Amino acid sequence: MTRWFPTLTSRQKNWLCFGVIAVVVITPLRGLLRVQGAPMEEGFMLVFPERVLAGDLPNRDFLHLYGPGSLWALAAWFKVFGVNLTAERIFGLLQILGVVLGIYALARYWGRTVALPCALLAFAFVLPPLALTALAWVGAVALGLLGLVATLEGRRRLETQPKSALRWALLGGIVFGLAVTFRLDLITAVLLAGGVALWSTNSKFAKRTIGGFALGVSPYLIHLLTAGPSTVFRGMVLDPVVNLRGGRRLPIPPTWDHLDGFLQRSQATIPPDWPIPSLGTPQQITVWFFALILTIVVLVVIGVWAVRRDRSRFEARVLLAVGLFSLGIAPQAFQRVDSAHFGWVSCVAIAFLPVALAELLRAKRPLWSLRRVNLTAAISVLLGVMLLIPYFTSWSYVDFAAQTFGKHRVALKIERNGRVFYYGRWDVQQAATELLHDVPKYATPGDRLFIGTSDLRKTPYSDAWLYYLLPEFPPGTYYIEMDPGVANSSRGQLARDLARSDIVILSSVWDNWREPNGSRDIGSNRANEVLARDFCEIKNYGGLYTLYRRCDRAG
Repeated sequence: MTRWFPTLTSRQKNWLCFGVIAVVVITPLRGLLRVQGAPMEEGFMLVFPERVLAGDLPNRDFLHLYGPGSLWALAAWFKVFGVNLTAERIFGLLQILGVVLGIYALARYWGRTVALPCALLAFAFVLPPLALTALAWVGAVALGLLGLVATLEGRRRLETQPKSALRWALLGGIVFGLAVTFRLDLITAVLLAGGVALWSTNSKFAKRTIGGFALGVSPYLIHLLTAGPSTVFRGMVLDPVVNLRGGRRLPIPPTWDHLDGFLQRSQATIPPDWPIPSLGTPQQITVWFFALILTIVVLVVIGVWAVRRDRSRFEARVLLAVGLFSLGIAPQAFQRVDSAHFGWVSCVAIAFLPVALAELLRAKRPLWSLRRVNLTAAISVLLGVMLLIPYFTSWSYVDFAAQTFGKHRVALKIERNGRVFYYGRWDVQQAATELLHDVPKYATPGDRLFIGTSDLRKTPYSDAWLYYLLPEFPPGTYYIEMDPGVANSSRGQLARDLARSDIVILSSVWDNWREPNGSRDIGSNRANEVLARDFCEIKNYGGLYTLYRRCDRAG
C-alpha cells in the first residue's frame, strides 16, 4: 500500500507538535501586544519592578500581596530589555508558555495525540483572563508544573539512571521552591503534588528534592531580613487573607441571571458575535464553576483509582500528582468566583481532563487502539469547552487573532516620552493624554505623586498605569495597588501618605464600582480631610481625572 506521507521519527513528531503550538501562540500575538491591559493589574506589574530597580522593597515600601520572586525576575528582565509594555508582555508570554509546555510534558507520557490537545486547552484557559499581563500567579503555576515535570522525570529514571535521577530531583526541588517565591499560596499544591512524586522513592532521592526546594525557596530569607518579618507577614498574609477578602469575594455559586463582578460586567456590555448557539455570559460562568469542581474531583478520583490498580505504574502516579496539584490551586477559583480566577485553575485541571478520560477509557475499552482512546478523550473535552464556555476560551482567542489582522480593535494608544499604554475608552484616552501633558507644568522631577480614587473613603481599584507613564515622579503612597478594606482602612497609612505627597491625581473612572461585597463599605475619611486641608485643585479633565497640587506650592 502506497504511503501518502513519509513516516516521521519520534523527534520529528515532537517538533510537529511544537510547531502547532507555535502557530497557535503566534497567530494572536500582534493583537495581544496592542490590546488594552487591566489598568491596575498591568499597571502595578509595570511599576513594581521599576520600584525594585530603584531600591524599594515589596511589603515595606509598597503593598504587594504575593511573593517577591516575580518582581525580582521581572526587574531583572527590565534591567536587560528596559521598562516598557512590550517587554512586560513578552515576559508574560513566557510565563504562559511555561504553563502550556508543563501541561504538554506531563500529558506526553500518554502520547502526543492527547498531549497536544491538553497543551492547547491550557493556552485557551490561561490566556483570556488578563492576556499577556505578567502576573505572579501565572509564573508560579508555570514553575510549579515544570518543577513537577522534573521531579517525576527523576522518579521515572530512578531505577535505570540513578545519577541522572538525582540531578532531576534537585532541579525539580529548586523549581518548586522558586514557584513558592512567586506565590506563597502555591505551597499547598507543591506539597500535595510533590508528595505524590516522592512517595515510595528512596531517601536519597527525597533528600535531594527537599534540599533543592530549600535552595529554591531560600530567597525568602533575604526578603525577611531586608523588609522585616512583621512587615512581610502583614503584606503577604494579613492583607490578602484577612483584610482583603471581604472586599473582593463574590457570591458562591455565581448568580445565574447576571454578572456580579464589576470588571466582568464592564467587558460584557456587548455580547460576543459567536456563530455557535451558546448560553449567556452569566450562565456560562455558573456552568464553568460546577464543571471545574467536577473536573478536580474526577482527576483526583481517577488518579487514586489508577494508582490502586497498579502502584508501580508511572503514568498513574503522574495523573494523581496533577490531580492533587489542581486541588491545591483550587482555592484561587473560590476566593473570587469570576472567569479570571476560574481560568487560572482550569489551565491545569480542565486542560488535563483528557488524560483522565483516556485513562478511564483504556480500562473500559481495552480493545480500542491507543490513538482512538486519546482522540476520543481529547475531542470530547475540546467540544465540551467550545459548547459550554466559548466566550472565555475559543471566542476570546478568535477575537485576539482578529485584532492581529486589524479587526475588532478598540484599544487606543496613550503615549508619553516613549512609554505606551493601551486603553479601550476614547474619553479616558483623551483625558489622560491631556493630563499627562500638564503634570510636568506643576511638578518637578522627584516630587511625590499620589494617584487615588475621587472619594478616598472607597478604594476598589486604582489607575496604577499612570505611575508607569510618569516615572520621574515616585509614588507617594504605599497603596500603588488599591484594595477595599486595605487602602481605605482606618488602620492604614493612606492619609499619612497623602500628607507627604506633592501632587495628586484622583480618578472618577471607577466611581460606579458596584459589587455585592465589602467594596461598597465606606472607609476612613482621613485622607479626604488631608486633601481638603493641604491641596488645591488645578484642573479637571473630562470629569474623569482631577489634578491637585499642594496649596503652598500651587502658585
